[in-house]
Amino acid sequence: MTTCPGGPAADYAASGEALFGTTAAEYARYRPGVPYAAVRLLAATLHGVPAPVLLDLGTGTAQVPCALLSVVPRLAHVDLVDVNQGMLARAMAELKALGSCTASAYAGEAHTFTQRAPGRCPDLITCCRAFHWMDRAAVLEMADRVAAPHATVAIMGDGSLWTHDAEWTGALRELIQTCLGPGRRAGTRGTYATPGRSYEDDLATSPFSELREHRFPVARAWTPETVVGYLRSTSFAQPDLFADQHEAFEAEARQLLDVHAKDGVLREESVFTVLLARRPGSSS
Repeated sequence: MTTCPGGPAADYAASGEALFGTTAAEYARYRPGVPYAAVRLLAATLHGVPAPVLLDLGTGTAQVPCALLSVVPRLAHVDLVDVNQGMLARAMAELKALGSCTASAYAGEAHTFTQRAPGRCPDLITCCRAFHWMDRAAVLEMADRVAAPHATVAIMGDGSLWTHDAEWTGALRELIQTCLGPGRRAGTRGTYATPGRSYEDDLATSPFSELREHRFPVARAWTPETVVGYLRSTSFAQPDLFADQHEAFEAEARQLLDVHAKDGVLREESVFTVLLARRPGSSS
């Protein structure tokens, strides 16, 4: 595995750590993975490509590349992009452990990504649970510059426990708001602003306007402890937001979750949505 120098890391690391802190290990441990059916869908976009190249934007701890490698072992190279250096280091380590492809890490905002090797154009560009943080129009313009002619752009996600509608998540959200205020926090940067238009509209006005939506029902079983671990990895409840009250918040959150759990389990019923977008006329 080889590592290429990233972008202007000093300019962007603070932005990434402001959103998600430096707890890459907890992010890797507690964040839900990509559903297997969605991974199979991504793999199908690479059918007939002998040595595929993947560009993963907002990679976090490389959940998408690692899942895809299990289905597409011929994956030749992965470009990992993230603003958080701690996440990138963990992502590179996760891929190195698999040892079946080369990888490069780029520390910077997604739309600033540039190819490091002439001719190594991505056949698949993925962005999982991160597109809302990005300059979406600029990202899609960048994708058009770097992607192979037949490439697919995959924008995917399933919301978060903040947006999930259940009795226990509602109670948990109220507790967080009691501590941090009514607005959803965006790490230490301020309050989160909902995107002004849908991802579908973003794609429809981009070079990748040929769009198909795929929806996969997902059922998850959480425990109070895994929920608390998950919260540490989020932008809306990371430890830094609570300062010296974080321990007290976690104790109250565990107590609340224990009350709502049935036989120690908290159920989440969600839908994982994948938007597959291509340039018009490029579909096989």
